[in-house]
Amino acid sequence: MKRSLAILFLVATLNSFSQDIAFARKMVDTLSSPTFWGRGYTNDGMKKAAAFLAGEFRSYGLTPMAKDYLQTFTYPVNTFPGKMDLNINGTDLVPGKDFIVDPSARAVKGNGKLEQVDSVQFVNRENKLIIKLVDKLTWSVAPEVAGYTAIMIDKKSLPAPPATFKANIENKFVDAFRAANVVGMVRGTKKPDSVIMITAHYDHLGGMGKDTYFPGANDNASGLSLLLNLAHYYAAHPAPYTIGFICFAGEEAGLIGSKYYTEHPLLPLNTIRFLLNTDLAGTGEEGITVVNASEFPNEFKLLNEVNDLGKLLVKINPRGKAANSDHYFFSEKGVPAFFFYTLGGIKAYHDVYDKAETLPLNEHEDLFKLVVGFNEKLMSK
Repeated sequence: MKRSLAILFLVATLNSFSQDIAFARKMVDTLSSPTFWGRGYTNDGMKKAAAFLAGEFRSYGLTPMAKDYLQTFTYPVNTFPGKMDLNINGTDLVPGKDFIVDPSARAVKGNGKLEQVDSVQFVNRENKLIIKLVDKLTWSVAPEVAGYTAIMIDKKSLPAPPATFKANIENKFVDAFRAANVVGMVRGTKKPDSVIMITAHYDHLGGMGKDTYFPGANDNASGLSLLLNLAHYYAAHPAPYTIGFICFAGEEAGLIGSKYYTEHPLLPLNTIRFLLNTDLAGTGEEGITVVNASEFPNEFKLLNEVNDLGKLLVKINPRGKAANSDHYFFSEKGVPAFFFYTLGGIKAYHDVYDKAETLPLNEHEDLFKLVVGFNEKLMSK
């Protein structure tokens, strides 16, 4: 009888959640806009994004875990705030669309001929320049500067193999880039010393030159929009457990923000009943994948029960342990955690095409219901 009542209560709860898709869309549009310049390392993109997120937490009434909701730290990073000019065979190429520089590239200014090494690689030894033809341009972040300049060019951008070049590319190495995790919580009404943590990284790749930035709509404005919707919900409907929220910086540079938090926890790690980390949450027509499903089979069963009861996602795929997002260092410290990401839909990733206008957010509502329903299950145990 008690189990039947619990199931009926959960179904009713799933059907009554108040989540705002328009709000989620607004958050993705805002965080992917030029104002935040890819939430990265030039034009104060990451700093502006952190201030914006802290302001959201404040407006919801979340309790800060650190002063002004910011847990600050530093790390080294190679950046590209200046010139980003490249001409191949007499044709000017567009950064981001036709070419990208390797994230560890040093500056180069010069012109000359290119020597073909193989079918896709061309070099100018005098300028220590390497040109590589690729099928897709995918950028990242580097903590150091190499002794050469590597440039990847989309094969479709050149009608003929590269024979000559003219380049003026500037880099700036920052040995102590200042970043911050954005941290807030809603205190529990019955068991405030038991914590469910909801996390997502807010940093992306930033910009490459003065005119090109990487919007990062799916990666990870989508996960942030889900986290912010959940923060807004729990602020208005406090739960028995404390619900914590962390927006991590430095994920793209090697999970730096989450590693820093686990080494300098603002809430004791042993008080975290479970951590839910989300990234790439903007699609979902093929369901989601859950990392650490095999590590925590009982919780994975609960997650599937909520999904089945609510008829939410088409599929929840289990995956084992992986060091592929911000859950990892928590798991290594003994904190039970899932990392989930959506499947299907757009293929834009770490490129200039990961835009808000092409992101469907078609399973945002179901993801919201899944997380809140799962948390209800955890807190009832």
